[in-house]
Order: sequence, then C-alpha cells, then structure tokens
Amino acid sequence: MPPDTAPADARLSLLTRWLVHDLGLADVAVAPASADASFRRYFRVRSGAQTLIAMDAPPERESLGPFVEVARALATLGVTVPQILEEDRARGLLLMSDLGDTHYLAALKAGADPAPLYRDAAAALLVIQARGLEAAAVRPAYDRAALDREVQLFPEWFLARHLGAAPAPAEQALIDRTSRALAASAHEQPQVFVHRDYHSRNLMVLDAGNPGILDFQDAMRGALTYDLVSLYKDCYIVWPRARVLDWVADYRRRALAAGLAIPGDAADFVRWFDWMGLQRHLKVLGIFARLWYRDGKRGYLHDLPTVLAYVLETTGAYGELAEFDAFLRQAVVPGFAAAQARALDT
Repeated sequence: MPPDTAPADARLSLLTRWLVHDLGLADVAVAPASADASFRRYFRVRSGAQTLIAMDAPPERESLGPFVEVARALATLGVTVPQILEEDRARGLLLMSDLGDTHYLAALKAGADPAPLYRDAAAALLVIQARGLEAAAVRPAYDRAALDREVQLFPEWFLARHLGAAPAPAEQALIDRTSRALAASAHEQPQVFVHRDYHSRNLMVLDAGNPGILDFQDAMRGALTYDLVSLYKDCYIVWPRARVLDWVADYRRRALAAGLAIPGDAADFVRWFDWMGLQRHLKVLGIFARLWYRDGKRGYLHDLPTVLAYVLETTGAYGELAEFDAFLRQAVVPGFAAAQARALDT
C-alpha cells in the first residue's frame, strides 16, 4: 500500500462528513474528478439531481486562501470560473460549481475545431489582462528572483536527477547567464495578471461562457506573454509554428485595440513570446522530472519530449542563445532518450 493511501482515505472521509453533516447535502455520492500536480484533489459530488465539485486541499500542504481570492477576483472581471459555494479553510475543504468534465485537450484530441476554442480562450485572456490590472496589483510579483528560481529547477531535477548529469561549474554559469537574459526579457514587457497555467488541461469546454477557467490559485503579476505561451506553446498539445505566429500576431493587435500599452513592434513581441516560452519550458522540464522523482507522478514524463522540443526550437532560432543551444545539443540531447527509457521502465 502506498504511504499516502491511508491519509488520503481519511481526508475523503472527512470531506464526505463535511458534505453530509455540516452542509446537509442529501443522497450524496462522491467520485474522483481530477488531480493535479499539487497535493489538491477534486471530487465530483452528486446530490440528488445536482452535481458540484469539492476540493480537498490538506491545510498543512496547500492553502485554500489563494484559490478563493483569485476565483472571486476573476469572477468580477466577467470570465467563467467556478463559483465558490462553501469553504472550510481550517480543514482545507471547498465546495464549488461544476464546470463539467470536458477540457480543451480532450475536445481537441477528439477532433474539435481549434479555431473557436482558441478564439474564446484568447478573448477571455484579453479580458483578464485588460481589465485585471487592479487584481494584478495585489498578486505577488513575478520578479527576476522568482523567474530565476524556476529556471534552477532545470539543472537540479532535469539535468542532475533525470539525466544523471549535474552541470559542471562552467555549464551552471551558462545556465545562470541565460536565466538572467530571460528574466530581463520578461521584465521589458507590460506586467499584467498572470494565471501561470493557462493551457488546454485547465480550460473547460462549456455550452456558454466558454472557456471555464481552472487552476488559477498560483496567479502572479508578470509578463504579458506568459499566459500566451502557456496557451499557444502548450506542453500537452503542439500546433504548427505558422499557426502559433498567426495567433500571437492577432492577440497583439487585439490587445493594442483594447488599450494595453505594448512597446516595440511585432517582431519584438514574438521575441518576448519565444523567450518567455524558453523560461517556462526550462522550468517545466525541472517540474515534470521532480513530479516523478520526488512525488511519484510518472505521467508527466511522457510530456518531456514535447517540452524539450520547444526549448530547442527557441534556442536554435536566436543567435544570442547560440552558446546555450550548443550546450543543450551536446550535453543534453544525446542522453535524453536513455534517461527517458530508464525512468519509464522503473
């Protein structure tokens, strides 16, 4: 039996008692809805004819406060997020409206037309960025120190743990220089409300008010292109570069029309987008590796090839990144397939 099974079962019992005895729900049936990369778990609650979503967030591991605060802030902007119905922050329990079980990724893999889905996602994101400056002001700053801490997950967990090749001092210095350049690029951009995981697994397909937006509790104030990267350079689904560039150009035009002050020209914007993507994807390489080696979550290993491909696409496209690109192709790429095989065979 995995070591976390008993505590998890105790938490589920606690959640069920809360729903029945504290909230007075009748004819309750509780079933897993989803889990994410954190310690949060989600359950679909059926009570009579209605369905709701309950969150279990062990208070010693996760705080409900950010989720509730950001949900209410986003709701005031006019985008679709779960409605908070009941909360018990001391015990880490939350009850909210159900936005369904069809996320963008499932719909796209089933053959849905991406055009209307991405149009709706971009429109909602523009609302958040254009109307959410006040909400952004109270979020933690995605400053250079935070961006650099994220990049350091790449040498610690992807290079050292996954590849078994901790960087030499000169290689670490190169990673540090690259991280500083990426952070500088992020801070050239307008600073807006950043969801931080605005991608196909956190956007729900709805009959109205599309998309439903989930997993926003880690929102910060940061670079304009961060959520664009999450959306258009998604770690779980890949679109042709030409289509991505069309989407990015259209978003920039619409953002300018909405009154966002964006310095520079279209080429500057694409560079911001690509470099922000490189920062995010270096972080994600580290996070996905950590989810396996530290947390035992194997599924994210299958997405590492996609993320590494994004990294190499960007480092190979910009002369300023040539030294870092050479390092990746000489020290990382040759051992990657073997590292994947070792991890997936464990």
